[in-house]
Amino acid sequence: MTDLAAVKAALKTQAVETPSWAYGNSGTRFKVFAQAGVPRDPWEKLQDAAKVHEFTGVAPTVALHIPWDSVEGPDGYAELAKYAEERGLRLGAINSNTFQDDAYKLGSICHPDAAVRRKAVGHLLECVDIMDATGSRDLKLWFADGTNYPGQDDIRARQDRLAEGLAEVYERLGEGHRMLLEYKLFEPSFYTTDVPDWGTAYAHCLKLGDKARVVVDTGHHAPGTNIEFIVATLLREGKLGGFDFNSRFYADDDLMVGAADPFQLFRIMCEVLRGGGFPADVAFMLDQCHNIEAKIPAIIRSVMNVQEATGKALLVDWPALAEAQAAGDVLGANAVLMDAYGTDVRPLLREVREEMGLDPDPLAAYARSGWAERIVAERVGGQQAGWGA
Repeated sequence: MTDLAAVKAALKTQAVETPSWAYGNSGTRFKVFAQAGVPRDPWEKLQDAAKVHEFTGVAPTVALHIPWDSVEGPDGYAELAKYAEERGLRLGAINSNTFQDDAYKLGSICHPDAAVRRKAVGHLLECVDIMDATGSRDLKLWFADGTNYPGQDDIRARQDRLAEGLAEVYERLGEGHRMLLEYKLFEPSFYTTDVPDWGTAYAHCLKLGDKARVVVDTGHHAPGTNIEFIVATLLREGKLGGFDFNSRFYADDDLMVGAADPFQLFRIMCEVLRGGGFPADVAFMLDQCHNIEAKIPAIIRSVMNVQEATGKALLVDWPALAEAQAAGDVLGANAVLMDAYGTDVRPLLREVREEMGLDPDPLAAYARSGWAERIVAERVGGQQAGWGA
């Protein structure tokens, strides 16, 4: 019998990091769709993030993307961190950007030109400086580096360049810092990607040391990939740094997490729990770019989806599952998982929120708050923030 009090206690400790860029305008490769009231700068992004945390109670940190969230002045980032703190938030992972500069057409940290590699590494070191100012723990790295044609560059040499650049940045990390290395199967490079899979990321992190961990973006895999196996293996090796939670149908769709396959999200959370990743130092981050839906409600919905998947995973009868597995009871073992997945945890989560002093329905509470109407009225003029800005 599951201890519901323990399940509630665990759910109250959950923290989901939201991405600053999800609050701005976004779209596909063909069009960015503007919405009224979206933030115009990092400060307004934090205002919106504070509303997500206000109504969910479990979104206390916000990831920044540099230079999209750059602020001016010698104390600019410290002031931004203070601004976040005043709104009940903290600044989370610092995400680098080595894919939107003309110099990076043939790669950044893996580029054949040493001057371009120096530029890319310089940006990564700048991000560590920002971590010092914001009090952030994690430096998150995703590289668009790769090639489009056979023979375009030396595959092995690019791995050497990658290792060299990562090592320099790793040495700059401070006490309590971590380097989180993300991977992606393809795009924008279509012949080779320099960090295409968890094995490549793991190999580099293993060589770098304890501060280097792998990030699993749930949209960055080939169709049919067993992501929960990757999660279980990285946890077993002590190398899972965090997640970029989103959802996909075909490729890196960046949809709301749990939208395409909520059962997959449940299976992932089961492995996280089984492997000791919750509660622990594994970062649960969202990485989604809302194209057509309203920004803040979509993020709230994603946070709620993560909560629901976690709640179902917490209801798994682990002793019964182990017993069925040991007995070779294939159907019985599967039934234990399916019983937990089939449980409607929404009433339980409503109770959790009420016990936390929150409205039991975050989306309805946000709709009643008037914030959406207020930002449309107040955020007039200026340059709206968007993907890549």
